Amino acid sequence: MNKRIIGLTGGIATGKTTVANYLASAYSLPVFDADIYARDAVSPGSPILDAIASRYGNEILLPDGSLNRQKLGEIIFQQQTERHWIESIIHPYVRDRFLKAIAESTSTTLVLVIPLLIEAQMTNLVTEIWVVICSESQQLQRLIERNHLTPEQAQARINSQLSLAEKAAIADIVLDNSSSLEALIKQVDTALNFVPT
Repeated sequence: MNKRIIGLTGGIATGKTTVANYLASAYSLPVFDADIYARDAVSPGSPILDAIASRYGNEILLPDGSLNRQKLGEIIFQQQTERHWIESIIHPYVRDRFLKAIAESTSTTLVLVIPLLIEAQMTNLVTEIWVVICSESQQLQRLIERNHLTPEQAQARINSQLSLAEKAAIADIVLDNSSSLEALIKQVDTALNFVPT
């Protein structure tokens, strides 16, 4: 069975979740999310969390033994080499989970939400790439409001990813989320009925 596997990506805070939720609710498509798998990868007691704790010390853990995401964020968004190290141990786990999900799904169309689809070299998991974009100022503002970050912290997170222009350049579909939700939904409906050659 040939599956249509949509790789949904974009910059941080551009609206990937909005698109994924709409595809799930309006079209009943199964959605698999890299962020959820990445959280599973560092669950208390996991070998990956143990490796992180041995690299950064126990202060990287919260009192309940779970990962202190804020503290890790401060490290990896300031130091590129540390971000690469973290990604090198989490990405293979995430890839394996996607492969399992794809193999087990009976649906002919699946959605993989992968913020770092291009950066993590997971484009070979999908049959088409959808990139959600918005203006840089909107992206910064949304991220500051959503994650309660300073402008500097938000910019560091944006800078850690490929630019929206670079992502859009290799996309099969570009979804522009710089105006209304209705306009975005209309683009998603059109994209779903579009079959790349």
